[in-house]
Amino acid sequence: MSDLRYYLSLFLRRLPAFLLVAAVISAISVVVAVTLPPAYESQTRLFVEASQIPDALAPSTVSMPGQERLQLIEQRLLTRPNLLDIAKRLNVLENQSSMTPDEIYEAMNARTKIRMQAGRNEVSLMTISFEARSGQLAASVLNEYLRLIQESDLSLRQGRAGKTLDFFELEVDRLGKEMQNASGKILNFKNANADALPDSLDFRQQQRASLQERLEDAEREIFRLNSQRQQLISLFNDTTNASGVVPQTPTEQALAKARSELESALLVYSETNPRVKMLQKNVAKLEKDVENARASVKTDDSSAGPETGNPALDLQLAEIDTRVKALQEQKASTEQKIAELTTTIDRTPANAIMLEDLMRDYENAQAQYNAAVARLAQASTGERIEVLSRGERLTVIEQPSVPSTPTKPARKKIAAAGSAAGILLGFGLIALIELMNTAPRRPEDIIRKLEIWPMAAIPYTRTRREIVLQRGRKLAAILVILVGVPVAVWAVHVYYLPLDLLADKVMNKLGVRL
Repeated sequence: MSDLRYYLSLFLRRLPAFLLVAAVISAISVVVAVTLPPAYESQTRLFVEASQIPDALAPSTVSMPGQERLQLIEQRLLTRPNLLDIAKRLNVLENQSSMTPDEIYEAMNARTKIRMQAGRNEVSLMTISFEARSGQLAASVLNEYLRLIQESDLSLRQGRAGKTLDFFELEVDRLGKEMQNASGKILNFKNANADALPDSLDFRQQQRASLQERLEDAEREIFRLNSQRQQLISLFNDTTNASGVVPQTPTEQALAKARSELESALLVYSETNPRVKMLQKNVAKLEKDVENARASVKTDDSSAGPETGNPALDLQLAEIDTRVKALQEQKASTEQKIAELTTTIDRTPANAIMLEDLMRDYENAQAQYNAAVARLAQASTGERIEVLSRGERLTVIEQPSVPSTPTKPARKKIAAAGSAAGILLGFGLIALIELMNTAPRRPEDIIRKLEIWPMAAIPYTRTRREIVLQRGRKLAAILVILVGVPVAVWAVHVYYLPLDLLADKVMNKLGVRL
């Protein structure tokens, strides 16, 4: 009970400070509640509508979650240029001509409220409201907001789809050039190594095997001809030693037979007979062949001279030597071809590795090109979807309406809240003053601070005059507060700045509307 009386005495002692704070704040709140002009609030709602074409058939290239899309729209809408432009065109604010651009921007931002609702398996919903001095003006501002939102969202989606399409067009062109370069490298490599490519390796191996067989056949034929030549020479030597007769060649034998037939025909027929003429021509031809054969033998063996001295045998030997020489030339040519084929076959493995690397680069470029072409087709379809507005789009489900009655301010609530706040702040000021005052005022304070127990506590006794003066000062202070504070508030409202405008500025700074 004593504590209660003590705290009550402290409150009565600080009553002027309490009244000052409570009266000032209460008076301001009441004046603001009374003087604030009526405000009309209009709102609109929109949501993100799903694509009209299933993604399984033709997916859009612009993929953005609904909540992220709404947040981006909010940030693009509430930009300084947009709000200043709308305020200027519609003359949204009172006394707007005397306001700075910063104040206009803050006022527009404070009057705009945006609420979003989004979640898993939920429709992404946005509610936009605006407060203005008239219902028509509030609805007009919201219509401008909707126009900016739809234009911004459409340009954003079409711009992204167009940029995606441009990117893949450039990518297809770049990969096409890379593929052409890779194919050009392959073509140049094949032209430079046409004789040592892996695809012709089996053919060249078979060709080399065939040439090796021909080489073996030529060597065997040379060996056979050389053996035959030696046999002819040996046979001639043996025949000459036995009979001393040199054998004739087949051509010489045919010539002798033809001469014999011609002599027999002349005995029966005249020289003008056709048979005689035919035999004469045959003899002349054989004589010419024999002379050519003997001349050939002499030319081929002019350095060494005749081996046997027998024209027929020398002619046979010359024929064998000619064949041997041709076979040797054929052998040399075959060996050269085999060497060339061996060289190309040895080069083939390295060329195969190089060609595989080039083909791998080409296949990689082709795979990337095919993927880019497929993505380009998707990007083209997605861009077409966005141009025709068949993808995800913002749909307005509640158009801005023109309110017929003011929605703000809540004058009773403002006055009551201001008065309650003033009383609480007055109590808070008294508590702060008493907490900062550490002087002892009760015996308990002396015991706690000095740690001694006094024998008695004698209170200070005021005289009647002091009591009257003290009460007079308190009453005067209370009267000054109760009368002076409203007068001061009225003076501020009349001579400095109307309280509604002052409250409006404060609310714009704080970003709240009452």
